[in-house]
Amino acid sequence: MPKPEKIILVCSNRRPPGHPRGSCGEVGASDVLNAFREEREARELNGKITATASGCLGPCNLGTVVTVMPDNVWYKEVQPGDVKEIMDSHIEAGAPVERLLIADSEWF
Repeated sequence: MPKPEKIILVCSNRRPPGHPRGSCGEVGASDVLNAFREEREARELNGKITATASGCLGPCNLGTVVTVMPDNVWYKEVQPGDVKEIMDSHIEAGAPVERLLIADSEWF
């Protein structure tokens, strides 16, 4: 298998229900990860793109958090319905999806 061009990390961290920081695992991270994997398969991007679960990526209150490396692009509140747009715009065309970006002011 060749080295991938891009790695899509989907935060899949789980905290106990009601935890004050929340967690991506509680807001559908597994569905988001599965959607990325399905899109990768459908677009025949195996070997070029890797989509994998990660531990906590930091801004838990903005989950599901997704990052695309090596682009250092960070997305917030990603839902399975957003995956096609991210794949079309960012992965295929190189233009991050502005409406989903985590703003510098949202980092704590």
